[in-house]
Amino acid sequence: MLPAEIVRQVRRIQLRTGRQVADVLAGAYVSVFKGRGVEFDEVRPYIAGDDVRTIDWNVTARMGAPYVKRYVEERQLTVLLIVDMSASLDFGSAGRSKREAAVELSALLAFSAIYNDDKVGLLLFHGDVEQFIPPRKGQKHALRVVREVLARGQETAVVSPGPRGLVALPRAWGLRLRQFRERRRRAQGRSTDIAHALEFCRRVLPRRAVLFLISDFLDGGYVDALRGANRKHDVVAVRVTDRRESEFRGAGLVMLEDAETGERRLVDTGSTEFRAALARDADDRTQALHRSLKGAGIDVVSIDATGSVVEPLLAFFRMREKRTRR
Repeated sequence: MLPAEIVRQVRRIQLRTGRQVADVLAGAYVSVFKGRGVEFDEVRPYIAGDDVRTIDWNVTARMGAPYVKRYVEERQLTVLLIVDMSASLDFGSAGRSKREAAVELSALLAFSAIYNDDKVGLLLFHGDVEQFIPPRKGQKHALRVVREVLARGQETAVVSPGPRGLVALPRAWGLRLRQFRERRRRAQGRSTDIAHALEFCRRVLPRRAVLFLISDFLDGGYVDALRGANRKHDVVAVRVTDRRESEFRGAGLVMLEDAETGERRLVDTGSTEFRAALARDADDRTQALHRSLKGAGIDVVSIDATGSVVEPLLAFFRMREKRTRR
């Protein structure tokens, strides 16, 4: 049985994103993702009147009789949302974490796909694959996709100690300090392995699909896996960030902790050198990511958790539409 709070959150997301899909995104989505037109179905014996250009000469040579390739019209798309559940997405500085932005984005994409009568599925991952929901059609299925992203995010959320040894959790949930420490210990094992998630997709998706990889991309060694996945599928990289990852207000000495490794570092946020180095490192990471993905032929959508999710997605749809018209 789902907690009542999660059910309420799913309903709120459905109402908010449903209006945005119907009013803004649906037309843009349809104009960009229209299916491949025709798809190979089978090889069958040649019948008088068949187009000789469809003869499969390899099969014909093996069988000693003419065979032709048969194609069927394929307009329906398969969309798979590959959502990063690693601990680094729990970070947020303006009332919404990167994970919450990823949930809203997942809902927008899921409802856009269902609006167009496409199939939509879900893959949740961190260092390993957490959950896979095979692509299907229907609003009930889309709601399940949103529910699972939301529920898994709350199950694994990294939390901060509150007053009197309690833990300040979203939605006023409380846990004692012992439980908090156990959650943090588990969270530190939630590293990111994008390449592993893409390898899983290669094994479970026999046909071409549109893959939306939603992550903050705080990982390495995944570019070859992305390039390989993009040869078979249409891969779109959606990078979720927070502006505080590249700019920091002076607040004196602060102990920073890596959410995935638990490594700690004491920094002086009042230092202009520290803030300049932080901004420079963030810019270097962004530029390196864009160069790598561009070299692999993969489009990138950048989402800031402190801002709108709809506008960057709509801008991406419009960009893809212009490119397909050329």
